[in-house]
Parts: sequence; structure tokens; C-alpha cells
Amino acid sequence: MTVDLERAKAGDERAFATLVEPFRRELQLHCYRLLGSVQDAEDLVQETLLAAWRGLDDFEARAPLRSWLYRIATNRSLNAIRERGRRPATENTMRSSRTRRAVEPSWLEPYPDSALPDPAPGPEARYEQREAIQLSFIVALQQLPAKQRAALVLRDVLGFHTDEAASILETTPQSVKAALQRARTTLDSYTPEREQAPLPDSQTERDLLANFSDAIEAGDTARLLTLLSSDARVTMPPQPGELIGHDAIGVYFDRTAEMRGAPLQVRATRANGQPAFGCYLRSQPWGMFVLTLSGSRVDEITLFADPALPGRFGLPEHLDR
Repeated sequence: MTVDLERAKAGDERAFATLVEPFRRELQLHCYRLLGSVQDAEDLVQETLLAAWRGLDDFEARAPLRSWLYRIATNRSLNAIRERGRRPATENTMRSSRTRRAVEPSWLEPYPDSALPDPAPGPEARYEQREAIQLSFIVALQQLPAKQRAALVLRDVLGFHTDEAASILETTPQSVKAALQRARTTLDSYTPEREQAPLPDSQTERDLLANFSDAIEAGDTARLLTLLSSDARVTMPPQPGELIGHDAIGVYFDRTAEMRGAPLQVRATRANGQPAFGCYLRSQPWGMFVLTLSGSRVDEITLFADPALPGRFGLPEHLDR
């Protein structure tokens, strides 16, 4: 790396790309965890690498390059969070039988599994990589103040030592420890208890997903409900409420199917380490379902009504009729 660093400092863009490219995916995931938006994360990684290129002369290689890049990315993300705080809040327009989430991030987007980096957490990480990308975890993170959110991700997800996290956040180790303690307490209150999900591509998961897709494409709400846990919920970011229980979910699916006038078609993919489906209406992209499984049931359906999503996940832009 020393030779590439010297060449990069001398203005060699290819040498710089060689240095930073191994960190691009993990930096993007880091920004996504802090912001909940794939598009914002992509933009911030570009800003981070541009800032690193322009400031490379200030990098003295006493700290690892990875930590230096995380410092830039984290501070850019914190600035973006502060800027968001100045935007008008999203009104709650969703009717629900009961509301548990007071706030649903208006910018929340699903993250393609195909874009995930190879897991490489540090020794102090508390969360498994699969758990630390799930939608429920990302939503819970968004409830934390910005500095607490960053401290928890750096320490408990990425496994940086307290001193390293303090350096990245440009604060003291004592401040990081205090923020981390508050963040853990808050996060525990937002994290639902569930049975363990079946392993990806296991027979249990394949059977459940096949039955789910068949029920959706048949417009068979009664069959769909048999696949859900008794207290299953449906969330629809950016709307802050949620539907809980078979009665509320059944009414919603029946009503929306009647309004659409045609059943949805679905194509399987994966998002946030979870099974997902790109959805199409009359062969045109309509949005996406991301499923949270618990045991042999679907515990949560997160519905993203964004026609751009299937294409971003590498699914067809439209289906043949």
C-alpha cells in the first residue's frame, strides 16, 4: 500500500482507486445504516472519496486508511442527518389498528443483498452482520440521535475499539461510551423479539416464499393470512403507522386489490439480508415487498410502493404479458 499511497499523493488517480476501491462497498453500507437511504449513501460515498482524494496530503498513514475513510464518511453522514432535521416532517396518512412506531423514516429504502460487502466486523462487534442489516434494525437506528447512532454502528456493528471510534467521531472515549450506553438502551426498546428465521434458501424458507408468492399472484388474501404470524404487521414507508393483526391486514389487501383491479405479479430477490419480491402491476413495475420471517411464518411485510425499485435490484424493467 505504501507504493500506491506515494503514487496517489503524487497525483496518480489509478493508484488512489487501487487504495480505496476495497472499502467502497463497506463505506456505502455504513452510510446506509446511518441514513436509511441507498441513494443518499451512494452520493455520500462519492463525496467521501472525492474529499479523500483532495485531502490525501493530510493523511499521514499513522492511522489505518480504513479508519481515515470512515472518519470522512461518518462526518459527511452526520452533516446529512443534521440537514435532514431541517426538513418538514412527513404527515401520518396511514390508518392502522394500533400504532407502535411513532416515526417511520420518510427516506427508508431497501438495500440489495447483491451490494453487500463481505462481512468483516472487528472483534468488539456485538451484532451479527445478518442482524445488523435487517430492516427492523435500520428503522431502530433511525430513532437514535445522530451521534448515538454513529457511536453504536462504529462500536457494536463494525467493531472499532472505543479509541478508534472516538478518533473517527472527533470526540473523547468517555463521550463515545456515554453515547453508546444510551443508544443500546434505546435500541433494545425498539427491537422486537422473534423466533429465529429459517436459514436462507432452506427448504422451510423456499416453501414459505413459494406459498406467499402464489397467494399474492392469485389475489388470495385468505391464503395469505394463513402464512402470517398472529400479530404480523405491515409497514409502508414513508408512512409512519403500521397495520397489525390478520383483520387489519386482510382488509387492507382486499381493499387495495379491488382498487388496483388486477393481481400483482412478483419476482424473487433479497434485500437487507431478507427475502423480498419485486412487484408488478399489469406487467409494469409497481414496488417491492420485503419480508421478515419468524419461525415458519411471515412476521412482517414492509411494502415499498416505488416503481423504480425492481430495476435497482436487477429485476426486469417490465414483464412480458
